Amino acid sequence: MSLKNYFSHYTHKIIQSFKELHGNPHYLAMGMGIGVFVGMTPTFPLHTILSVPLAHLFRGSKRAAMLGVWISNPITLPFCYYLDYKLGMLILNKPSPFTSLDLNSLTDVLNLGTEIAGAMLLGGLILGAPLGILAYMTTHHVAKATNS
Repeated sequence: MSLKNYFSHYTHKIIQSFKELHGNPHYLAMGMGIGVFVGMTPTFPLHTILSVPLAHLFRGSKRAAMLGVWISNPITLPFCYYLDYKLGMLILNKPSPFTSLDLNSLTDVLNLGTEIAGAMLLGGLILGAPLGILAYMTTHHVAKATNS
């Protein structure tokens, strides 16, 4: 399957899944916004596990949250994580640790990992917030238009 066909098939599946969601616009939009927010964090294996309880806590659609986390998918994940990392390092005002790697011990490697993970988490939270809000507004608008 070519990349174009994969993307087309994937997009069609997401649109079909969205059409199958039921609920008022706020409920659906809240779930989608939470899913997109969580999807931008560097917690890939935990996206669904994190988004469903958050959607329940904030009274959003759990199914929409599970759909929203797919903003990070095998194609977009490297770009999302790169942006998370770059933004986090910029905000922390730290130079890239990859310019002069001097790893002499396992402790050096572990410290490098925590520095990178911290920057990625900070960047993901900051990128996720406006994207989650945008997903909320877009989903609310679409759900309201389709329910009318």
